[in-house]
Amino acid sequence: MSTVTHAPAPMPVATPSPETTSPGGAAGIRHFLDIRDLDRATLRQILDVGAAIKRMQRGRARPLHPARPLEGRALGILLSKPSTRTRVSFEVGVRQLGGDAVVLSSNDTQIGRGESIQDTARVLSRFVDAIVLRTGRTASLRDLARWSSVPVINGLTPDSHPVQILADIMTFEEHRGPIKGRTLAWVGDGNNVASSLMEAAAQFGFTLRLATPKQLPPNKEVVAWARANGANLLLTHDPREAVDGADCILTDTWVSMSDEAAAERIILLEPYRVDRALMAHAAKDALFMHCLPAHIGEEVTEEVFEGPQSVVFDEAENRLHAQKGLLVWALGGEDWTRFGKEPE
Repeated sequence: MSTVTHAPAPMPVATPSPETTSPGGAAGIRHFLDIRDLDRATLRQILDVGAAIKRMQRGRARPLHPARPLEGRALGILLSKPSTRTRVSFEVGVRQLGGDAVVLSSNDTQIGRGESIQDTARVLSRFVDAIVLRTGRTASLRDLARWSSVPVINGLTPDSHPVQILADIMTFEEHRGPIKGRTLAWVGDGNNVASSLMEAAAQFGFTLRLATPKQLPPNKEVVAWARANGANLLLTHDPREAVDGADCILTDTWVSMSDEAAAERIILLEPYRVDRALMAHAAKDALFMHCLPAHIGEEVTEEVFEGPQSVVFDEAENRLHAQKGLLVWALGGEDWTRFGKEPE
């Protein structure tokens, strides 16, 4: 599920190293806060290792990684918003890698009673080996990463949803091969998922066209960053222009948990519903993706959602597999890519 903001704090154009030093700990912490924060080679390796681990499972015949790369490790999952896919995929994923998870809602910690993010980060860093945060405040993610001495992973903020995009790319490549040079179309609100998709267009080398209402545009700063870093972006208000010949159409729910004026948003987005007529303008074998939960009859018709071009449940499953690659990168040490190979 997405949460929208259109006036985020400015971020630098330069791509920083994912391995940072925080006041709370040592250098070399592998945070994953946004797609832009990792170099292209590392992003590629994360997906390749995640895909290899998925193949090792042989469906569900061998759910546990044979090497148990995260044995003895604990993942803290902090949820200030309700979650299905983020919680379950991280919790199951770390356990299948041999580790364990502690899931905490906002009612389970002292943050709701006034304890600072700064103190929370330093306390949790003594208990767990990495932290996933799903939050309604981007500043909370940045503060947590600044003061944590263990890796922090962005499970969703109002400004971005990078773990979702890793799953989307994995899904596309499973069905259509390498994503580099292909064309994807986003139809709907210029929200947090769209922002992470724009960053991915720069990092993975695909063309991205975004069709949004004038009143709900993509984040200007992210557009500027993506273009400055080589992304081929088309911004339009016409859904047909965006999807013309596209290899994949993506959308999201029109009204998210923190959105206000729901009725006004629905009126603005009515022309952006993905239906059979719109899909007909895309490539004949175009895929349809949705990060879920879906509201059938609003952003997508049942015919498309349940149709042969829809890969939404493969996409949902790949949250698990892409995030395994991410967790192994964050916690697996310098030779982390070895966990993408069957033990001898």
